Amino acid sequence: MNTLRAYDIHIVGLDNKRYEYDFTSDSSFFAALEQELIKAGNVKTHVVLEKSETMIRLDLHIVGTVEQTCDRSLDEYDEPVDTQQTMLLKFGDHNEELSDEIELIERNTATINVARYIFEFLSLSLPMKRLHPRFRDEDDQDDEQEVKLIYSSGPVAETNDDEPNDQPDVDPRWAALRKLSDN
Repeated sequence: MNTLRAYDIHIVGLDNKRYEYDFTSDSSFFAALEQELIKAGNVKTHVVLEKSETMIRLDLHIVGTVEQTCDRSLDEYDEPVDTQQTMLLKFGDHNEELSDEIELIERNTATINVARYIFEFLSLSLPMKRLHPRFRDEDDQDDEQEVKLIYSSGPVAETNDDEPNDQPDVDPRWAALRKLSDN
């Protein structure tokens, strides 16, 4: 847990203004979090902290690469990461997570640890389908191939390429009913 202490920001003596911090995360950071999603990586995080009377705003810009395992070939590859996220910490009587971007923290909180926010935002920026870069071109080509209609529940107007057909075919029974309604 000592590895994550480097991500502590002491907020007790801070004036109500803007502060900037830089953090570098490597494989020891991901190992200290005890999770299975990201095993290794090299990520730099720039944190802009704006403190006011009622809240703290954290703007995080995370850039780097993380090691991922391809879902198709099980080869390991480096996934580039570049994300910007905002976290709001409002002062209150108790600690509570109000939403993904807003948390209540106690007024007497001395330090905040940004390691969890860095990991969460980093995880959210990763693609759900983990493909090695050599397979991504193939996957894009599959999406662009011509689509063939297999089933349709509505009527399909058949056209002959030799004769232009601007008018859709109308059932003669409906045509007779339409004549009655037009009168």
